[in-house]
Amino acid sequence: MHELLCRGARVLVEGCEVKVLTDPAVVSCPYVKAAYKIDRIDREAVRRIIEEKMRELGYFCPHRSLRSDHAVPFGSSEMISSVMGELLDCAVVVCDGAGSVIAWNPELVQGIGARMTGLLRTTPIPEVIERIKASGGEVLEEPRIDQVSAVRKAVEMGFERIAVTVIGPTANVIGELREIERGSGVQLAVFSTCNTLVPEEYLRYLEMADIVCASASRLVLERIGPKALMQLGIHIPVFVLTRFGKEIVLKYLEKMKSPVVVSRARMPYVVEEKLPIRVHEGGGT
Repeated sequence: MHELLCRGARVLVEGCEVKVLTDPAVVSCPYVKAAYKIDRIDREAVRRIIEEKMRELGYFCPHRSLRSDHAVPFGSSEMISSVMGELLDCAVVVCDGAGSVIAWNPELVQGIGARMTGLLRTTPIPEVIERIKASGGEVLEEPRIDQVSAVRKAVEMGFERIAVTVIGPTANVIGELREIERGSGVQLAVFSTCNTLVPEEYLRYLEMADIVCASASRLVLERIGPKALMQLGIHIPVFVLTRFGKEIVLKYLEKMKSPVVVSRARMPYVVEEKLPIRVHEGGGT
């Protein structure tokens, strides 16, 4: 059994069955429109998105793909994998069927994270774990989602520059991650992702991250955005809060083949009509 968030909807995957338990928080999203050709997001659209990932990439299945040519501009896995070996030694990411994964192969990082969103719980799948271990990755002794324990394990394995992804509903662990960083002398790059439903009381933890994806959160846009050193993107803004985050982003941009516009602006730079539309903003229920 696997539980995740998709566009703010809580989803349960059992075997080949996808159950959308709650309504999505977003009715329109530029990424969903581009990637899945879906204009209006409802429960059925969420189900279609998850089923497509299962059908095409084997998500939540023993044959889960660990390679991906799919790239999201300014995505966390894209940024992490692009600087692996230069600014980062490994990444602690989350994979369905494996839980928290310590990965030092950039292709594995991208393969795991390319289209992963908001995984809350997962059941270990031995075939997936075996292929992760054969592809430049390691999991916890008792496979589960536990980014704090996985970072500790990465430190024990000798890694010193470690990226770690943390989703909004568990953002409170960022404080604990920073304590590990201070106590062990390693350098962490904390990527805060999937923040559509991040609660207001967790914003203080997001402020401790290096890079924060606004997702469809007005709270993040209005409260974290003004603190940014840099912003990537307009449709789904990504805020860079630290010098290390900025260093990672600049190295990533250096390797991008597509054109990039650079301009000075007051943060956050917002174009309202290009942002995701939340349910209450779009008149939905």
